[in-house]
Amino acid sequence: MKLARIALMMGTLTVVACSNGTSSSSSATSAPAAASAASATGASGSRDLTVASWGGNYQDAQRKIYFKPFIDKTGKPLLDESYDGGYGVLQAKVQAGSPNWDVVQVEAEDLARGCTDGIFEKIDWNKLGGKDKFLDAAAVSDCGVGAIVWSTAIAYDGNKLKDGPKSWADFWDVKKFPGKRALRKGPKYTLEFALLADGVPKDKLYEVLSTPEGVDRAFKKLDTLKPNLIWWEAGAQPLQLLASGEVSMASAYNGRITGINRSEGKNFKVVWPGSIYAVDSWVILKDAANKDAGMDFIAFSSLPEHQVKLPEYVAYGLPNKQAASEVPANLAADLPTTAANMQDAIPLDVDFWVDHSEDLTKRFNAWLAQ
Repeated sequence: MKLARIALMMGTLTVVACSNGTSSSSSATSAPAAASAASATGASGSRDLTVASWGGNYQDAQRKIYFKPFIDKTGKPLLDESYDGGYGVLQAKVQAGSPNWDVVQVEAEDLARGCTDGIFEKIDWNKLGGKDKFLDAAAVSDCGVGAIVWSTAIAYDGNKLKDGPKSWADFWDVKKFPGKRALRKGPKYTLEFALLADGVPKDKLYEVLSTPEGVDRAFKKLDTLKPNLIWWEAGAQPLQLLASGEVSMASAYNGRITGINRSEGKNFKVVWPGSIYAVDSWVILKDAANKDAGMDFIAFSSLPEHQVKLPEYVAYGLPNKQAASEVPANLAADLPTTAANMQDAIPLDVDFWVDHSEDLTKRFNAWLAQ
C-alpha cells in the first residue's frame, strides 16, 4: 500500500501519520474524581477512559490543556499513561482483546500500518466538525486525527558551544566538535542522518536510501561514529545526556528542547537545517471499552481554543487551521511549521518506513550487536 507522503511546505501540510516501547501511568483526575473512578471501576467492572501519550513535558502540557479541562467538562475521570511508542505494543493490546487503553497518540507509520491491519477504530469526522478544519490532509485519516507536527533535530548546549554545529556533517565531525553524540536507538532517522552527513542532498535522501547501495552507505557512515555514540529511547534522555555533559550534541525532539529551555532555564539550541518532521495522530484502539468517550476526547482536544495553548508549553506545530493561525508570533518562531524552520527541513517518508521498517530494524539490531 502506498500513502501520500507528508509534504509540509511553508505552513501548508499534506499527510499521513505513527512508533515502540514501555509504558508508565498516572492520573489526570482530581482527588474526588479519582475516588469516584475507583468506586465505579470496582462496582461495575468497567474502567475509566484511558489515554496513552509520550510522557515528559509534552504529556505534562496535555494534562493542563486537554485532560484536566475534559474531566471538568464531562465530570468523569480520565486516566493517562505514557509509552515510548511501538506498533507491536498496540497490536498486542488489541489482539489480546479488550485493550486497557482507549485513545493513543501514534507516529505516522504506525497509523498507516494500524489502519490497514484494522487495529484502530474509524474516526467520526462529524464530531470534529469536518475534515476541512484541519491542515489539508495532514491531520485527516480514516483512523486518526492529527495531534501535532514535530521535528527531530540536532540539539546542543549553547552555553558550552558558542559556535555550534550547523549540519549533520558537523554532528559527525568529532575533531571539530569533540565529545560523544546521542541518537535515537533504531534505524528510522538514524539512517537518514547518516546519509545527510555523508553529503546526500535532502531531495535525494529517500531515493538513495531505497537502494541496497544507499543502505550500505548509511551503515558505513554510522561505522565511523559508532565509538562516539550513546543511544537513547525515551524522549527525555537526549536532553538529560546534554545537561549532564555526557554528550556534546544529540538528536532530539524539537518540543522537548524548547520545553526544557523554558522550564529549567537551559540554553539548548535547535539546528533546523536537516531536521526531519512528521505528524503524530490520535487513534482509538479497536474494541476499546470507551470508544465513544474516546471520540469525544479527541474532538475536545482538537478544538482550536484548546490546541492553541500547546505552544505555550511545548513547541509543536498545530494541525487545526484556526489554532495554527492564532499562535502568537513569539511562540510561532519555535514551531517546526514556521516558514524559516521549514526551509531546509525534510518530511519523513512514511511510505518508505511502512515498507522497510522490519528489514532495516533487523539489520540495525545486527549492526548494533557487532
